[in-house]
Amino acid sequence: MPDSVQTAVFKEGSTTYFNSSLFFAPSILEEVKILYGFVRVADDFVDSTPQDAKGFLRFAHRYRQALAGHLSGDPIIDSYVALADRRGFDPAWTEAFLSAMESDLHKHYYASEAETLRYVYGSAEVIGLFMSRIMGLPADAEEPARLLGRAMQYINFIRDVNEDRKLGRRYLPIEGTGLAEDWVPDPEEAAKQPEAWASFIHTHLDRYRTWQTEAEKGYAYIPRRSRAAVKTAGDMYNWTGSVIQKDPLVVFNRKVKPKKSLIMATAI
Repeated sequence: MPDSVQTAVFKEGSTTYFNSSLFFAPSILEEVKILYGFVRVADDFVDSTPQDAKGFLRFAHRYRQALAGHLSGDPIIDSYVALADRRGFDPAWTEAFLSAMESDLHKHYYASEAETLRYVYGSAEVIGLFMSRIMGLPADAEEPARLLGRAMQYINFIRDVNEDRKLGRRYLPIEGTGLAEDWVPDPEEAAKQPEAWASFIHTHLDRYRTWQTEAEKGYAYIPRRSRAAVKTAGDMYNWTGSVIQKDPLVVFNRKVKPKKSLIMATAI
């Protein structure tokens, strides 16, 4: 896939990741773009309205064919398979990712933390593992890499509760709350009971911070230049969490995202 197309997919998909990733060395940035292109296209199939189930299943099938040695002709898939081979990605990681994406076609609500984390492993923790391989980190870095993926995904769940509500989804677990399994956050309900809503959100932010704190111990494994990119992304998710902590109702009013100027200043 031409680099200009990779860049467009990356830039359109994530302000934080794109601008943070500019601090990677060019060779690593190229591989990050390939990884992001693959996971973004797969995710877009299941997040589109209406969902493109057939498109996703064709994509997954063509990936498996390419992995078996039959090039798909799709530059997003073929460049990813070449990257996976070059960097030694465990094929089980990609299968876990595809399984998580496929579950979005039929599963909409998550009751317990354990259930949510099973989804998060495939949707985000393996991305941390892929990134660890791309940066050439030692095996000891894999656990914090997984936790960083987990933490970032979880803050996305918190930030995007309103967006997910419109898609009929709820990833945040409700175990122990007494809420119905198919309950989804409602802005009017939250506005009427702001203290209850704040308590709900703060509980999930506490989970995020626990995982993020553990993940940050892994920064020591990352070479300085790559660390600037990874830590900047992590700092921006911490910033997002702090904004929501102060005003839990903000998630119904806007998507909390840092501006490019803040991202670049933090990295520098």
